[in-house]
Amino acid sequence: MASTKSLTYAPSKTPKAAAIAGILFALLLIAGFALLRLSVPADPREPGSWLKGNSDAVALALNLVPFAGIAFLWFIGVLRDRLGDAEDRFFATVFFGSGLLYLGMLFSAAALIGGLIIAAAAQPKELIDSATFHFARAAAYSTVNI
Repeated sequence: MASTKSLTYAPSKTPKAAAIAGILFALLLIAGFALLRLSVPADPREPGSWLKGNSDAVALALNLVPFAGIAFLWFIGVLRDRLGDAEDRFFATVFFGSGLLYLGMLFSAAALIGGLIIAAAAQPKELIDSATFHFARAAAYSTVNI
């Protein structure tokens, strides 16, 4: 008698993968926020000298954000896979939607700070006097000081 192979995949190690993804997300986000906190001054009225001196640290922090986002999405996916059919549809919708909203806000804040750095490198004199700079500086300050 010939042996039959199962057409389904082998059960994955989701608890371990969820733990690794969650820890990786936390470490990347903590490292990024720590770099931003050390680079961006605590005073939202600071005229922008941090854009010249600390732009490399801020750029590194902003480059960590997509990797943290990928780890967070992996964490959400593995948890949802682990719950499987036992997961409530309302809970699943709220969990997934709030996770995507959080990542969207995180990416938007990172893009705003990145745009501020690029604009400061291109035309530093004109940027400092603009209303856009004051808005982006306040947003960067509030992002870092959560």
